Amino acid sequence: MSSRTERIAKNTLMLYFRHILTMLVSLYTVRIKLEILGVEDFGIYNVVGGVVAIFVFLNDALANSTQRFISFSLGQNNITQARNTYSIFIVFHLAIALLLVILAQTIGLWFFNTWLNIPQERHTAAFIVYQISIFTTAVSILKVPYYATIIAYEKMSFFAMLSIFESLFKLLTVFLLTMILFDKLIVYAFIVLAIEIIVLLIHKIYCNKNFEIAHFRFFREKKLIKKIIEFSGWSVFDSFAGACRSHGINVLINIFFNVSVNAAMGIATQVRSAVYTFVTSFQHAFRPQIIKSYAAADYNFFYRLLFQTSKASFYLLYIFVLPLYINADFVLQLWLKNVPEYAVVFTRIILLASLFEALSNPLRVAINATGNIKNITLVSSIIAFANLPLSLLLLWLGFEPAWVLIVKAGLIFLSFSWLVFYSSKAIKLPILQFFSKTILPISLIVLISGALTIIFNNFYSGWLKLIITVFTAVTSTVSLVYCIGLNANEKIMLRSWIKTRVQRKKEL
Repeated sequence: MSSRTERIAKNTLMLYFRHILTMLVSLYTVRIKLEILGVEDFGIYNVVGGVVAIFVFLNDALANSTQRFISFSLGQNNITQARNTYSIFIVFHLAIALLLVILAQTIGLWFFNTWLNIPQERHTAAFIVYQISIFTTAVSILKVPYYATIIAYEKMSFFAMLSIFESLFKLLTVFLLTMILFDKLIVYAFIVLAIEIIVLLIHKIYCNKNFEIAHFRFFREKKLIKKIIEFSGWSVFDSFAGACRSHGINVLINIFFNVSVNAAMGIATQVRSAVYTFVTSFQHAFRPQIIKSYAAADYNFFYRLLFQTSKASFYLLYIFVLPLYINADFVLQLWLKNVPEYAVVFTRIILLASLFEALSNPLRVAINATGNIKNITLVSSIIAFANLPLSLLLLWLGFEPAWVLIVKAGLIFLSFSWLVFYSSKAIKLPILQFFSKTILPISLIVLISGALTIIFNNFYSGWLKLIITVFTAVTSTVSLVYCIGLNANEKIMLRSWIKTRVQRKKEL
């Protein structure tokens, strides 16, 4: 096994260990938070945070841009350019944090006071939470250059340990809420802000101490600045469309319904985030190598890694989505004592849509590696923007709130189809190979494992149904992935990696 593959495997394991702990903590935290805050306050926190999160598209865009340019420079062994890139993004993120505060205190505040459906007796608390959320988001923006640098250098062990610390600290704060005599919603918002500030300082200290590029300096390299501004501009546009699609529909639901439906959306989003983070962790380990291999013009490794990442991302998510989809009502009832209306149907639709997102993201990373993202961003953003007017129309016509997520899922599939087509031009993706080596085995695995699992769905209920469907889904999916989901070389690599890990454990 090559050193690059070994490093990816090691980073993946580290991120998985991190995610298992953070997922368990996160899911338990949501349950306790829902109990302590109640459905109404939980819904208020989600919708108020959603208004601020609409502006976070700036943060998400620059996070991708920062990591892309630093990874690309490291792939070319150009330390000077990597250092200059780091300094540029420090300035950019300071400017973006300031812009966020201005936008949120003007446009966002007008929207908060004019359109949000907040119970009158909780309006003051919601306003205070909104103000705190603005500064929490600003702090998270300032953290991005350090976070992106850590990922670009593939220091996943530190990233994993810090994430675990952050999750455990948030769990502790939720328990502290039971002893608070003041307004629990406001106190919780303050504590989240404090945690963000601490995590920012830890990121900064670690980067300054361990990476030679992580030291700010003034310089004038107009060509690099122009490239970064052009790439980041299109990335901002794409992230804005995604924010409107994700958080905009949450605001629409609040306008047409009430905060209890927002609570259901918050629950579904938490489930999706918990499950999808398995894929995110996996892709974090692969992302730097995809960009670096393209920068180094190692195209054989680039395409092989792209196909492997796409397949593995789907498999890792599907193995959770299948049993969760079937048992969503029972699992949510176990997890939450008070399951909001629409939470089950929202969860199922979001989980299905996330499967196509898992397939799309590696292709997006590959296209981002080229630096030319104008065309793909323009089309995919138009598709994402379409979610708002279509959802608005359906809600105005009296459709149930679940239809906004059905529209979202359909548009995500349309965006994935366009992405595959465009990749054939942008990165010269061999489409026939992509379908034969990725889409075809995925389709066969879904059909066979899905049919086997659904068969048992009709004969059992409760705990027995959950145990049997999970066992069937996991065993059938894993078996099929090994038999028809992996090619000969991937099977050899997998066996070699397992053998190496077992040997190391024996030596210890």
